[in-house]
Amino acid sequence: MVGAGVGQDVPMGHVVLFHSVYGLRPAVLAAADRLRAAGHQVHAPDLYGVPAVDSVAEGFALLARIGQQAVLDRARAALDGLPPDTVLAGFSMGAGVAGALLAERPDTGGLLLLHGTGGSPAAVRPGLRVQLHLADPDAYDPPDEVDTWQREMTAAGADLVAHRYPGAGHLFTDPSVADHDPVAAALTWDRVMAFLARR
Repeated sequence: MVGAGVGQDVPMGHVVLFHSVYGLRPAVLAAADRLRAAGHQVHAPDLYGVPAVDSVAEGFALLARIGQQAVLDRARAALDGLPPDTVLAGFSMGAGVAGALLAERPDTGGLLLLHGTGGSPAAVRPGLRVQLHLADPDAYDPPDEVDTWQREMTAAGADLVAHRYPGAGHLFTDPSVADHDPVAAALTWDRVMAFLARR
C-alpha cells in the first residue's frame, strides 16, 4: 500500500459549511455536493430554519429577526457529534460563524473562509491552517482591516493563506447573484480542493 507520508494528499474528513446571510441557498448545497464528490463528509446546516431569501437586504432583515445568538446556537448544534478535527467553513456571514466557533473547537482541521474573514487571533493554535477567499476590494471587508486581521492571525501562529480576487463581486462563487464571477469561482474551488486534500 502506498504510504501515509507527512503531507500526503488525503481527504480531511468532515467539513461543516455555514451559509451566508441569504440563508441555505442552492449554491451552498451545490458547494457541499462538490466537496462530497471529492471524498469529504460535508454538513451544510440551515442556520435560519426558514427558506432562503433573494437579496442582501432581506437577508439582514431575516438575521435581525432570528438573532445572531440563535444562529450561533444552531451552528453549535450542527457540530454536535462531529469529530474534533472537523473543518469549519463558511460563506460571508457563515465565515464569521465559523470563526466565532473556532475558540470552542481548538482541534479543528482547518478554517476555510469564503467571502469574509473570521476567527480571533486569541483562538488560534500554532499551525492552524486557514484559507481566505475574498473579493478585492470587498464592500464588507475593507482592505486595511483584512491586512490587520491577516497580520494578527499569522502572528498568533496561523498558517494562513489569503487569496484575493480583483474585480470580483462579494459573493462571487454563487451563480445566482450579480456578484458571480465564473473565473474567480473556478479558481477558488481549485484552491479549496487543494486545501481540503492536505492534512
